[in-house]
Amino acid sequence: MIERSSSHLSVGSHERDILMTLFDLGRQVASVIELDELLQKIPELIGRLIPFDAFAVYLVDEKRGELRIAYAVGYPDTTHYRPKITDGIVGHVITTQEAVVVGDISLEPNYVEVVSGMSSTLAVPLVHKNKPIGALNVLSRSRDKYSERDAAILRQFGAHVALALVNARLFEQQRLDAEAFETLAEIGRDVAALMALDELLARIAQLARRVVDYRTFGILLLNDDTQELEIKVAVQFGDRVELPKVPMGQGIVGYAALHREPLLVPDVSKDPRYIKVVDDVRSELAVPMLLKDCCVGVFDLESPELDAFSKRDVEILTLLASQAAVAIENARLYKEVTTTEARLDKELKFARRVQAALLPTKLPKRLKGVDAAASFSAARELGGDFYDYLVPESHTLIVALGDVSGKGVPAALYSVFAGELVRGRTFRRRYVPEGSSPAAVLMSINTILHERQLEEYYCTLCYSIFDLKRRTVTLSNSGLPYPVRATGDTCAVVEARGVPLGSFPGMSYDEVSFPLASDDVWVFCSDGVTEAMNRRSEEFGTTRLCDVVSHTRHLTAKEIVHSIVEAVDAHRAGFAPNDDTTVVVLKFALPALL
Repeated sequence: MIERSSSHLSVGSHERDILMTLFDLGRQVASVIELDELLQKIPELIGRLIPFDAFAVYLVDEKRGELRIAYAVGYPDTTHYRPKITDGIVGHVITTQEAVVVGDISLEPNYVEVVSGMSSTLAVPLVHKNKPIGALNVLSRSRDKYSERDAAILRQFGAHVALALVNARLFEQQRLDAEAFETLAEIGRDVAALMALDELLARIAQLARRVVDYRTFGILLLNDDTQELEIKVAVQFGDRVELPKVPMGQGIVGYAALHREPLLVPDVSKDPRYIKVVDDVRSELAVPMLLKDCCVGVFDLESPELDAFSKRDVEILTLLASQAAVAIENARLYKEVTTTEARLDKELKFARRVQAALLPTKLPKRLKGVDAAASFSAARELGGDFYDYLVPESHTLIVALGDVSGKGVPAALYSVFAGELVRGRTFRRRYVPEGSSPAAVLMSINTILHERQLEEYYCTLCYSIFDLKRRTVTLSNSGLPYPVRATGDTCAVVEARGVPLGSFPGMSYDEVSFPLASDDVWVFCSDGVTEAMNRRSEEFGTTRLCDVVSHTRHLTAKEIVHSIVEAVDAHRAGFAPNDDTTVVVLKFALPALL
């Protein structure tokens, strides 16, 4: 029979070890922001609390009213196993938001067997803001394996897991959105190069599948003379199909064109505007291609599934439709495009000059005993990396190196804004020293970037304070590759973790401090260095970076930078850079302390 457990975990001296373990596991779960990595981590951590022979993380699919197994250990293939939210013990746990302990599943009528040979089970809900998002389920071959105490412990751990899952989903969605918008930028560049209209439209239909899944995709263009939408490209599962002309204002596509707004129909059987052309269509999305508020045509997507398209699909296709409208007009007005491209090329060249001018070339003259050098190379027209040397006080050197997600003009603009935030927060140190530690600076910048609501972009930043008077180094990091420190006879990375800036509100950051020796060498770089790929898909990595620094630390800072860049280029061996590449080297020659 089902036993409902209390969610309260009593605290006594004998519980201290388990509470410390729970605290440690909760911290570990919260530190993982990649969804797949988090799901794989959960059973490993649960194993430290409760033994099991099988384990699964169930997540709620609200759209379909189903549960899906997001990750499992000891389960058979569950790819097509999609129970209803109310099915079985797990469904009961999610519906009631109460933990359940079953000592003998053979006596439990609600138990649904998924793993054979099990005798007892424990399931706890995953709840976020009083809303169930899934459940944790552990099973054992032994009867009466789990107790109320186990349920309370697992539920406490489940609270950490639920929050971590929500955060990981948010981060995953932001990353997917960033990738989608980056793909849109790539598509925009791709289609802009095509001047033949038929080739252009076929290419758009092919590239659209990279950002939105569809069963039937059509591109209809408006004939200004007849005021009819004429099908130019129609693809069904990769095969071309024939569709009729659609008068302006009729059908779902005609409505979208007339009103110049996307139309999302979750169930076409309930929409009288639907014109049946293809059998078994259940949902449809029509997105107008607008140019200067004029409709030049419509994207039409259809699916055999109900509610197959989302608001995110609408947003992405609206952007793609805008690009397509421009590309279509460009194909018709080739001469004007040529003139425009020449102008844009000139502006990009000027923008590169401006970006290069904004980066410092040397340290302030009043600093002695410090040799600094840097190198910046954009992977595309403009880069998202930035760095700066700042001296808010005579004995203090602050070095900041940042890397904005994405590439090109948006990333460059974002990096300029982030760089100004760094400078502003640094020189405020003169007036508010207590709020100017590396961690405080990162927290402040994170808040400002997140408030700007540019969800598709984030910034990784390493902020370091070199106190030449006290001979200390204090730094805080938000996702940039670990700095390299060469001191004495050692050369190693400095582990400093942190969530990228702008991703989540209210984040806090750790600081690490080190003594500054008179002959130290410090190296900071963006992930364009450590993640540089060769044709065998091998990354340059931190080990190679440490080797270069270790062998060249006796050289000048400029020569060390040159050696690192040469080593990265040699590793690529002609393979194109996959990201912006920035290196900053500091070499110290400080007088001995008396």
